[in-house]
Amino acid sequence: MDLNLVRAPQLVDVVPDGWYNILPDLPEPLPPMVKPSGEPVKPEELEVLFPKALIKQEFAEERFIPIPEELRQLYIEMGRPTPLLRAYRLEKHLNTPARIYFKYEGVLPTGSHKVNTALAQAYFNMLEGVKRLTTETGAGQWGSALSLAGSLFRLSVRVYMVRASYEQKPYRRVLMQLYGAEVVPSPSTLTKSGRAVLDREPNHPGSLGIAISEAIEDAVTTPGTRYSLGSVLNHVLLHQTIIGLEALKQLELVGEELPDYVIGCVGGGSNFAGISYPFYHHSIVRGGKRDAKFIAVEPRAVPSMTRGEYTYDYGDTAGLTPLIKMYTVGHRYTPPPIHAGGLRYHGVAPTLALLVRNGAVKPVAYHQTEVFEAARMFAQIEGIVPAPETAHAVKAVIDLALEAKKSGERIVVLFNMSGHGLLDLAGYREYLEGKLMDYEPAEIDLSYIRK
Repeated sequence: MDLNLVRAPQLVDVVPDGWYNILPDLPEPLPPMVKPSGEPVKPEELEVLFPKALIKQEFAEERFIPIPEELRQLYIEMGRPTPLLRAYRLEKHLNTPARIYFKYEGVLPTGSHKVNTALAQAYFNMLEGVKRLTTETGAGQWGSALSLAGSLFRLSVRVYMVRASYEQKPYRRVLMQLYGAEVVPSPSTLTKSGRAVLDREPNHPGSLGIAISEAIEDAVTTPGTRYSLGSVLNHVLLHQTIIGLEALKQLELVGEELPDYVIGCVGGGSNFAGISYPFYHHSIVRGGKRDAKFIAVEPRAVPSMTRGEYTYDYGDTAGLTPLIKMYTVGHRYTPPPIHAGGLRYHGVAPTLALLVRNGAVKPVAYHQTEVFEAARMFAQIEGIVPAPETAHAVKAVIDLALEAKKSGERIVVLFNMSGHGLLDLAGYREYLEGKLMDYEPAEIDLSYIRK
């Protein structure tokens, strides 16, 4: 079927035919993945985890990577391009001269941006004959997205879901099961790494690092299985740049200037990278608005960028991954059970870490109570209930708009509304009942990493 018959051609044309690869445009070369010995990891050594096409994307030097037309058409069927909306009512409520735009990824089938890379990863695994995928998930948005993609490409999927989120967000689990995936609370008894955690602490709330360990162990010990990752690595962030590439075209269509500020929340970094990296390319590399500022927002409960250390660390708790250089609070860190489950990762993407290190991205951190307060304001004024993860970006936008009110500066702000919170209402209920807790680590011990 010609999709131009059912969707306006000018909308379909907004969907790019290639992803943006930031690697050639970083301020300095990206430190390589390394083994514990310090020896760089060779691309072919990752084939036990990923299909060759994704490994090629991981190390690609080309600035733009073509999107296969079959996959691009599937993006369109799933709802791309997503809307670029202006928050007129929020602007009026805050009495700010700021013009606030947001890219609304919540219209996609599973309610978040995670579908963008889930479809791509499932597609390339399918092409190489993979039959089964394993993965981790925090809040469940990534697990839901990969479960859908697995269903579309006839791949079986097992999702290791962080136990705290497994218990807090039962309907995310139901959604994954509805798409045909098996969902396992992590840490579990199915893997050696999971059993080791439970032996030490039977009631462990879980973490993304532990769930990653379990998913990787499962993948490398089961024939016909590969591992699928929802954030952090370059090929994952690459797929998410479809968000910012669309937004660039949409701002041009409405005659708006390039944004002065681009904002996204950060767990591993795919949300932030998806909206910001194409604007980084346009403003820094192509000579656009050179004073564009990029703000990455994280929870104070897991302050990787604001209190962590820029060093080599494992991507998972058991130390099964290569070592990657990133801002980290340590792979042994147990994140508190905040409701923004997707932001409970101990590190950030190496490309994002490098940009933070070089001052191209400013990190900020908030407590979850102030984040939920910002989300309530947004919901009451704009009508959309943000996911707890996205609410971190909403809080930063409101703070910035109020600063513009004081200064009178007529700024343009763009943020990624990366998902809706309609399956996160248990967290909102705790907030409304005054039961929500704030967490902030008194001390972060990274001495075991330095050793």
